Amino acid sequence: MDQNRLGSMSSTVKLVILLVVLGAISLVSRLYVDWLWFASVHFQKVFTTILLNRVGLYIAIFLFTFALFFINLQISRKELGRHDDRPFQNDEGRDIIYLNPDNTPWKQFLKGATSKWVFLGISFLGAFMVSSVNSDSWIIVQQFIHRVSVGTTDPLFNKDLGFYFFNLNFYQFIYNTLMSALVILTVVMAVIYVLNASSAALLGKWREFSFAKGHLAILVAAIFTLKAWGYKLASYDLLFSPSGIVYGATYSDIHARLLAYKVLLVVSLVVAAVILANIFVRKINWIVISIAAWIVLAVVLNGVYPTLIQKLIVQPNEFNKERPYIENAIAFTRQAYALDRAENRVFNIDYDLDINDPELKSTIDNIRLWDWDPLKTTYKNLQQLRPYYVFEDVDIDRYVVDGQYRQVMLAAREIDQEELPPQAQTWINQRLMYTHGYGVVMSPVNEVAEEGFPEFFMKDIPPKFTTDVKVKRPEIYFGERTNSYVIVNTKQQEFDYPMGDQNIYTTYQSKNGIKINSFSRRLIFSWVLKDYKMILSSDINNSSQVLMNRNITQRIAKIAPYLSFDRDPYIVVSNDGNLYWMLDAYTASNKYPYSQPFDRQGINYIRNSVKVICNAYTGEMTFYIADDKDPIIKTYSRIFPGLYQPLSEMPEGLKAHVRYPSYLFGVQAEMYQTFHMTDPWVFYNKEDPWIIPTEIVEDKPRKMEPYYIIMRLPGEEEAEYILMMPFTPKSRPNMVAWMAARMDGDHYGKMLVYNFPKQDSIYGPEQIEARVNQNTEISQQLTLWGQRGSTTYRGNLLVIPMNNSILYVEPLYLQADNGRLPELKRVIAGFGNKIVMEPSLDQALIRLFGEGSPAVSTEDTPGDKDTTPSTVKELAEQARQYYDRANTRLKEGDWAGYGENIDKLNKVIRELEELTNQTV
Repeated sequence: MDQNRLGSMSSTVKLVILLVVLGAISLVSRLYVDWLWFASVHFQKVFTTILLNRVGLYIAIFLFTFALFFINLQISRKELGRHDDRPFQNDEGRDIIYLNPDNTPWKQFLKGATSKWVFLGISFLGAFMVSSVNSDSWIIVQQFIHRVSVGTTDPLFNKDLGFYFFNLNFYQFIYNTLMSALVILTVVMAVIYVLNASSAALLGKWREFSFAKGHLAILVAAIFTLKAWGYKLASYDLLFSPSGIVYGATYSDIHARLLAYKVLLVVSLVVAAVILANIFVRKINWIVISIAAWIVLAVVLNGVYPTLIQKLIVQPNEFNKERPYIENAIAFTRQAYALDRAENRVFNIDYDLDINDPELKSTIDNIRLWDWDPLKTTYKNLQQLRPYYVFEDVDIDRYVVDGQYRQVMLAAREIDQEELPPQAQTWINQRLMYTHGYGVVMSPVNEVAEEGFPEFFMKDIPPKFTTDVKVKRPEIYFGERTNSYVIVNTKQQEFDYPMGDQNIYTTYQSKNGIKINSFSRRLIFSWVLKDYKMILSSDINNSSQVLMNRNITQRIAKIAPYLSFDRDPYIVVSNDGNLYWMLDAYTASNKYPYSQPFDRQGINYIRNSVKVICNAYTGEMTFYIADDKDPIIKTYSRIFPGLYQPLSEMPEGLKAHVRYPSYLFGVQAEMYQTFHMTDPWVFYNKEDPWIIPTEIVEDKPRKMEPYYIIMRLPGEEEAEYILMMPFTPKSRPNMVAWMAARMDGDHYGKMLVYNFPKQDSIYGPEQIEARVNQNTEISQQLTLWGQRGSTTYRGNLLVIPMNNSILYVEPLYLQADNGRLPELKRVIAGFGNKIVMEPSLDQALIRLFGEGSPAVSTEDTPGDKDTTPSTVKELAEQARQYYDRANTRLKEGDWAGYGENIDKLNKVIRELEELTNQTV
């Protein structure tokens, strides 16, 4: 029986050893492959910095905690050994009771030959628990070491804000680590002493274990001493208090809670001193009284007293008491979101708009008629071409196209191997052949082809171009949907693109993958990637390369895991014909004093400090600093020297496509709704809150999102690319202001807020949407379309400032219920009190502005002859002349001339109809 048990234990030990060895092999293999990957993208120093800091912090915490546990356990072990079982006399001193060690297995466990290993295991387990929880905080330690000053101090403690960004996080990390280690250790020691004392305690001999009481008293005193430091740290957290009238320390926080923390700090130290003194004076009631006093004071000072201060002192005179703290909240929130940098201007309204003003041409030529959602569906139907190609997203950007500054929409044609037919989802196809997407689709935002489809600047496979914007390297190996690894430069050529009934093949030309190099490395890749076929495949050789981490967001995050990333990477066609992904990255903190958080994580400071570009073919990444004033990115630059480059070093062909991220602008707009009120009294009474208006999209109301537009800002000489958002007052639907973020050239990042005069009433987006719904002509047409097996899709409403006027434009799409291929069929436009709906933007503008436009050219127009056409042939020729002349006027921007020729064309068509009826 013993031999069977011994054999079973031996098998268990062998299994445990085997699992440990396999785990070690797996860990080392993954680290080795990670190092190879970092080396392939030229970021070895980043890998070593992250690894050494993570491992170093883990080891430091582990060793400290292990030593703390082991020393205390060894002290207790020696003491336990001194109290071997011996006879105890009863109170009368007559009967002697002997405790049999065999009847107390816990004592064998704690005092026997195995106790050394037991205590070693407990120390190891405790160190593992504490270090595993805190080892990922390496970036906090490095930020503390490489901290920088901000240059702004808080109004309560007069400390530089860098203290809260870097020092406070580090101190709280140290506090939490020590507290968790001490609490776990105290619990472990208490359990050990209780188990050891259990028999004696039953006999009423607990006094025999004074050493245990002293040991536990020291540990509990250490906890209370550490708790005193915790109160000191908690006092700084008042600057981020969410409980007052504003975020941050308010009157009751400073006059009640801050006082409470100071008192409790002293009381905690007193409790610690009493507990230590009890080792010598042995007054257990002192400990009970001191701890009870601490609990009572904590409840009263942290709960009851602040409530009384708030109700009896603050509320009767709230504004006067809270005014300085309201001022702090306004000032610091505006700083945290860079709202204090916004320049306020007045936008006077006169509605005296000359639509033929040459300065408005670039704005009109770039009014966006296509929304990304229906356009994505249209791209999918017209340009996906094969089921394995996908358009993950539609991006919006600006390019100089044939010498003109144009706003365009474009999408990358990526490959999704899961969309291959089931029979084609073989290992060779998924890993060696179907490795990359191909090309992009680009169309202008304002042009519509026949049947309501977009015009294309780029389309098809192989790519066809209608402008001077061209792609020379259309292969996309890295993108938003490339979530699997592939192996290139194998004996099996890669599928490049389809050409009719045949396929064109290619071979990867870059050297940025991880070379197989040797069979041993091949084995490691097979182990890490869990792909045994890599070993068996005869197509793979030592020159083959593994392309890993191809999803661009995950790829970039692997280099900088401490940054936050935008959800919308966008594709860029550079001047050299290559494709690049551009991704915005953010630095953020929840430690900006008095700043109102914008999310549930409590983040109350954010900067778009980093722009990342990634070559879609090679996967090469470059990180650029976009905001060199941000203290957080300054620390990261010190931690990772050489990783971040100044934005001035970005190639001009890419810098021209840097854009202000809509996510950040949306956050700023959300905060500006309230924090545009800088007067404390107005803010306190919430006299002028703004809201982001709603619009109708796909027949459903939803909050407007920031939108990009090319326009000439009032007072500026040239049109530029901006991001904008209108605001309406909370109490009424008319528009009160609009915010814009500039992004061209030296103006990048500058924010403008245009305020409408308060005496003017300007239609807000909700009012325009309501007027569209109330327009009988439009509503009848929408109802008619809805009865013919199709549905209408109302696009984004664009509020477009022009000179001292506002133009409203909303596209209308029609899509069949079964096919769901959106077609742009109508454009709704509004100006002043007039709402129109026409088949094109040009016609809508003619209906809005045609009557007051300048006269047409004095050149002869078709039909201005002495003879009047009388035959079908002559009328047809005249109709063609009017049509051609209308198109010429349209290209010249002569709206009135265009409208006049369209009217004459309409008359000719009527004459043709009459003549045809007479003939019939």
